[in-house]
Amino acid sequence: MKHLKNLKKVVRIALANEWIKKNPFYGIHFKQEEVNVEFLSREELDILMNKEFAIKRLEQVRDIFVFCCFTALAFVDVQQLSREHLIKDNNGALWIRKARQKTNQMCNILVLSIPQKILRKYEDNAECIKKGVLLPVISNQHMNAYLKEIADLCGITKRLTTHVARHTAATVVFLANDVSMENVSKILGHSNIRMTQHYAKVLDSSIIRDMANVERNFLIK
Repeated sequence: MKHLKNLKKVVRIALANEWIKKNPFYGIHFKQEEVNVEFLSREELDILMNKEFAIKRLEQVRDIFVFCCFTALAFVDVQQLSREHLIKDNNGALWIRKARQKTNQMCNILVLSIPQKILRKYEDNAECIKKGVLLPVISNQHMNAYLKEIADLCGITKRLTTHVARHTAATVVFLANDVSMENVSKILGHSNIRMTQHYAKVLDSSIIRDMANVERNFLIK
């Protein structure tokens, strides 16, 4: 869709300069349909986090998925994550500062206790040390295949992919816990709020919370 829109601009320039006589895009309008990407509920995320796996590869894939749920990192960014991307501020808080591979926008992510625990778990991992990365991330194709297996074992009917973790982070972990849209945008590495709004699904819990405030304000004393 983006490439076609850019080509349409070039065609308009060609028409203006009389390099071509007819507009091949005449009467054609582009409309991109919104794709609803699934995200885990808080209950599903808890089940996934607490599940014990007998198979090591499933445990590792689950850990990386959970790490993404609490950092909102995309697959390629968590795959590239190395020690140079970790920074401690003056108060001792740990941050991830990394330019997104897709957009080159800088992410500013405070590393909470759950992702910190996952980082400590793999700090002596031979594969990670060999590759100079922080987590043993396999290919996206294999990750998604194992996530399907994990979902079955956890009784989760949603189609789990690596991108579901990013949506879960934005929706259930951050926005549902009153993190502002502006801050979520910085965490996700977006260049503007409009991009972040794609992730901002309305949760029943947030509606209940907001309507409870309305109820309190209109109570007859």
